Amino acid sequence: MQDFVLLAANLDRLIQALRAAGYQVMGPTLRDGAIVYDEIHAVGDLPQGWGDDQEKGRYRLKRRQDGAYFGYAAGPHSWKKFLQLPRRPVWQAQKTGHSMQITAAVETVPAMAFLGVRSCELHAIAAQDRVFVTDQYRNDSYSQRRAKLFTVAVNCTSAAATCFCTSMQTGPGVTLPCDLEMTEVIDGAEHFFLLRGGSADGEEILRQLPLSPATERHHRLAQDAVRRTAEQMAQGPRHFDSADLQALLYRNYDSPSWDQVADRCLSCANCTMACPTCFCSTVEDTTDLSGDHAERWERWDSCFTGDFSYISGGAVRADTRSRYRQWMTHKLATWYDQFGSSGCVGCGRCIAWCPVGIDITEEVQRIREAESG
Repeated sequence: MQDFVLLAANLDRLIQALRAAGYQVMGPTLRDGAIVYDEIHAVGDLPQGWGDDQEKGRYRLKRRQDGAYFGYAAGPHSWKKFLQLPRRPVWQAQKTGHSMQITAAVETVPAMAFLGVRSCELHAIAAQDRVFVTDQYRNDSYSQRRAKLFTVAVNCTSAAATCFCTSMQTGPGVTLPCDLEMTEVIDGAEHFFLLRGGSADGEEILRQLPLSPATERHHRLAQDAVRRTAEQMAQGPRHFDSADLQALLYRNYDSPSWDQVADRCLSCANCTMACPTCFCSTVEDTTDLSGDHAERWERWDSCFTGDFSYISGGAVRADTRSRYRQWMTHKLATWYDQFGSSGCVGCGRCIAWCPVGIDITEEVQRIREAESG
């Protein structure tokens, strides 16, 4: 598979080629003191020269010393908000005389191009595919949006302190299929992207760009940038062996560690809202004051909310201890039983966006230490 070089000065040509092909381009942009995913119209919308500083319960933008376009780690948003909509109509009902007319909601599904998808995020999308597309309970809304998706993946060349994708074998280099794969390289005054097509659609976009063949030097610079990112995480405090997580959590269902984390957890659901794989939802039925019109809406929900596990006899998980244990055990253990993979991709969002700084990697270590005595 041949690789090409796109000069950073020509990055806008890629965005415009995607737009001309009929895609609504979604990518990183600055808003409200964070790097979030939103619609991109031109290269000026990208967060060039911005990075982020992340730790437990902390996220801050920071200026980089270079002009990197993708020199940041995971922000508060994940791509799931474009595929599994946070809130969407399911049906409407209208009373006419003595009858009720129920009409299913019809969605207008745009063709979208995701620009800047990290490897961990490709794994997150693949995890949701297993939930909504290939599992027995297919979600048509998600499936229709997913079918029209074009992905431009980016190999990570910088990591936040909260990143642990190397522990989950999901990055930092791209390891799953995508339409285009690129690596941003800055070497002195030289700034370019190493590009590779991954599909027929991706190859068609490449043909519209001012490219030059990649040399061995270009490959070496790109590989070195990704390797340094992997080494940064492997040497950090959040690197751990995830091979035995399923068995570890099954053995420690009654660990005293759950009481310790429950004393800190607010059951606020921030971790599940920021998580790129959490998929829980609920439905809401509403009616107007006349009683002639009703609607049903689907919206995101969380296993941390009090009503989520409520059945006729009461809540199955009535306290924070049981809710946190459910979330973490499902994410790292029972997800394997349901979908054949981990539900965690190591993006670190749940760490940065927890108001009290609960760190899932520390909780894993706490359980190990409690077990070993």
